[in-house]
Amino acid sequence: MCIRNGCFYFSARMNYLTLEHVNKSFGEKVLFTDLNLTISKGQKIALIAKNGSGKTTLLKIIAGDEPLEGEHARLIIHPNVTIGYLPQEPEFNPDLTILEAALDSEAEEIKSIRIYEQAVQSGQENRINEAIAEVERLNAWDIESKLKEILGKLNLHDLTQKVGTLSGGQRKRLALVKIILENPDFVILDEPTNHLDINMIEWLEKFLSGSQMALFMVTHDRYFLERVCNEIVELDNGIIHTYRGNYSNYLEKKDLRLQNDSSRLEKDKQLYKKELDWIRRQPKARSTKAKSRVDSFDQIKENAHQQTESPLSKIEFEPKRLGTKILELHHVSKSFGDLAIVKDFSYKFKKGEKIGISGPNGVGKTSFIKLMTKELRPDTGKVVLGDTVEFGHYNQEGIQLSQDKTVIQVIRDVADYIPLKKGHKMTAEALLERFLFPRPQQQVFVSKLSGGEKRRLLLLRTLIGNPNFLILDEPTNDLDVVTLNILEDYLIQFPGCVIVISHDRYFMDKIIDHLFILEGNGHIKDYNGTYTSYKHSKQIAEDTNKNQSKKVAAPAQKQDKELEEPKEDKRKLSYFEKKEYNDIPDEIEKLEKEKTEIEAKFLDGSLSSELISSLSQRLGEINKTIDEKETRWLELAEFI
Repeated sequence: MCIRNGCFYFSARMNYLTLEHVNKSFGEKVLFTDLNLTISKGQKIALIAKNGSGKTTLLKIIAGDEPLEGEHARLIIHPNVTIGYLPQEPEFNPDLTILEAALDSEAEEIKSIRIYEQAVQSGQENRINEAIAEVERLNAWDIESKLKEILGKLNLHDLTQKVGTLSGGQRKRLALVKIILENPDFVILDEPTNHLDINMIEWLEKFLSGSQMALFMVTHDRYFLERVCNEIVELDNGIIHTYRGNYSNYLEKKDLRLQNDSSRLEKDKQLYKKELDWIRRQPKARSTKAKSRVDSFDQIKENAHQQTESPLSKIEFEPKRLGTKILELHHVSKSFGDLAIVKDFSYKFKKGEKIGISGPNGVGKTSFIKLMTKELRPDTGKVVLGDTVEFGHYNQEGIQLSQDKTVIQVIRDVADYIPLKKGHKMTAEALLERFLFPRPQQQVFVSKLSGGEKRRLLLLRTLIGNPNFLILDEPTNDLDVVTLNILEDYLIQFPGCVIVISHDRYFMDKIIDHLFILEGNGHIKDYNGTYTSYKHSKQIAEDTNKNQSKKVAAPAQKQDKELEEPKEDKRKLSYFEKKEYNDIPDEIEKLEKEKTEIEAKFLDGSLSSELISSLSQRLGEINKTIDEKETRWLELAEFI
């Protein structure tokens, strides 16, 4: 998955890649026309656009997997730049093991480790010695240790497992391992956080933000955007808009652009009314001068009827009534063989609760949900469901949509409308429009939709049923940022109960205020608060335990040092350096606390643009200071 060529080369400046005058359409659907884009060394760019706008197609064009369209279209790649590409659905030879697939590279150092692993498996001493000599010549031993560390971080522990037996999520993680190991100059990432749990995302976030690799990626994870990217490009109606800075900068600058667009649109509408009145008053026989004015009228009309994004109006939904008894779990336990999912868990749901379920992949989150909905029976204990509860369950697998049905038919198969308060109704067409399916697109067949559009349609199929208890299992996968904002707005207004399984920390922080954390071995922690506050409290507890462990271990370490032979020529830390070394962890803890508080403030939609800019600048300073202090602590640690 590493590319080292392109259509043209240049070396005048360190632009990694340039895309010029590119068009793309599928049948009558035009994605973009005369699109231009430049990516340079050091840039970490995120692409934001609505589902169906051509995000994945643009990534494929840049990676060379999709042909160029346009008479003057060019893809220009620097001759010395290596490119790594992470598609949504990576492909591997199914007969390879995880280890073989990860080492399947033409990079010299990685190839030497692959040959060494093959020699070890053969058991032939001469082959092993030759392979060891080659690895040592290339100084590549750190490749092997780095590979196994990354595989562990991404929960791929059985290195002998065949790739053909892996799930789609595991293959995605394996492809990510391969890219990180190859360490290309420039990486194209299509939804890199899909199929990663929160711990994996936070590890990847830290790795990419500290890496020298240039990035161009599509992701819906807004904390990821905030912490990794230094530039955001938005593809809107086939036009690229560029915003310098991270996600909060993008929100601020986009708001200013929309205000300007709104002002321009109002002027265009006034001009349109004036010109329309003039057109209607003209006699049929017109002068050349009048004809010129008539010809320009069409352009004025088009400008006046352009749509600009507007804030979503508040809609008061009226789900089916919930009784006093909703959902109760009494001393519930469930295991699959030796794998315990739940042990002696009890909880009574209250009306209006919005609860998030968190935990690493494979710990049993989806099975826990199935216990609540009675799709699974507990081994011990009981689940009591209220008579009035009607679940709306959106799961990872989803329902198979009929490819020969239109968008509106899929929704009307469930219901024609959703009830609102005071006896009002929202029609299926209006709900689709609210979730970015305009009337013309409602007549499009499902087979013509993008992957993200299909997931959005599945979500709407769940909502139109008007449930009073929503269960959303990874609802954010493959949804664009615009749709996520709409979904969040819907859920905030939703008066029933909501359970969410999601690795999207921003989404969780915005929607839920209560967590069930599945910690493994059947233990579930009931935490009253957001994910960010939980993470912060957990970090404080871990730091406290570490400090206590250090104090306990200190006498033993001192005794061990007394038994060691004296080391020659090792520099000793000065008094001030020792003090600096001891103070750095506390300083980092304070900075992390301030960082968490600032990130929490970004969830407040009433922040002024000035405050957002100030907070974003401070967040950048904090991240830089933390990196510097961590580096300094490691330098001093060498002399302890």
